[in-house]
Amino acid sequence: MKRQESQVSHFVVCLNNEGYKASLEVGKLYCVIPDEEAEAHGYIRVADESGEDYAFASNRFHPVRLPVAVEETLLVASRM
Repeated sequence: MKRQESQVSHFVVCLNNEGYKASLEVGKLYCVIPDEEAEAHGYIRVADESGEDYAFASNRFHPVRLPVAVEETLLVASRM
């Protein structure tokens, strides 16, 4: 079950924080929170620097593939 959870989550790196300098850091990895409605409109939902989750235009980010062990470690750390 843990492995399946890892496969559905993924990370993105922020490429553009224009207009959201307090909310997003360029070069930082963000865990994507699944949101089909946001995705249908070209947005990605992430927990920003405030710790709250918001939808941002997906073109602000680039998807990053991580080794399973790294992804699992980051997911555990983000829940602490």
